Amino acid sequence: MTDRLHALLRGDFHVHSTFSDDARSTLAENIAAASAAGLTRVRLTDHVRASTTWVPEFLAAVAAAPVPEGLTVLTGVEAKLLDASGAVDTPADLVVGAGGVDAVVIGDHQFPGTDGPWSPDETRRRIADGLSADDALDLLIEASIRAMERTRHAQLAHWFSILPKVGLAEDQLGADRLAAWASAAAATGTLVEVNEKWACPGTEAVLALRDAGARIVASTDSHDAADVGRYDRVTAVLDAVEAAEREERR
Repeated sequence: MTDRLHALLRGDFHVHSTFSDDARSTLAENIAAASAAGLTRVRLTDHVRASTTWVPEFLAAVAAAPVPEGLTVLTGVEAKLLDASGAVDTPADLVVGAGGVDAVVIGDHQFPGTDGPWSPDETRRRIADGLSADDALDLLIEASIRAMERTRHAQLAHWFSILPKVGLAEDQLGADRLAAWASAAAATGTLVEVNEKWACPGTEAVLALRDAGARIVASTDSHDAADVGRYDRVTAVLDAVEAAEREERR
């Protein structure tokens, strides 16, 4: 792997703590694990929704935690993409930037429907009832672009992980949709993570991000400190990107 791609593995931009109800490790345990893994950057990220009230407590706890030399600690909240308008499920009083979290990490946990979030089962039903794959994919890309345009300091989490859940695949997106999505990421300054847990986005999407000049980061989406900075699937995606780049140069 080239130095450029290998450098991505020195960061983990999506790490959950016990502020998320499905995670095991404390903020301090995650910071120690990031340092032990040789990382230079870690983004401590926990799940929020509109009703969440603990973000100030989370930020105070991060600020109070000792940080080993050589490690930069960033903060984020992970919020769901809600619908086709690009709305994201964040608290109304969330501060992003100075005095608040460093990023809003947007997750595609459900499908962004025209009338609100569709569960995977609901989306499959709509496809079975006549929603075409092309129209569904257009809806996802348009919602993704609108979310990036509406959200300051955004990062896309495990993007396109929703597709296999609804019976679609990333390779159905095609070059034009990927180019539009990647161009929006570049234009809005949105970070896009290559996610260990879901092994997405894949090679073609990462190449589209590269071509658009968008910024890519690596993440484990860890819920246990033992997994912080430990990459396998991300490495495989980046190896495939490097192989594609070598083929392009021939």
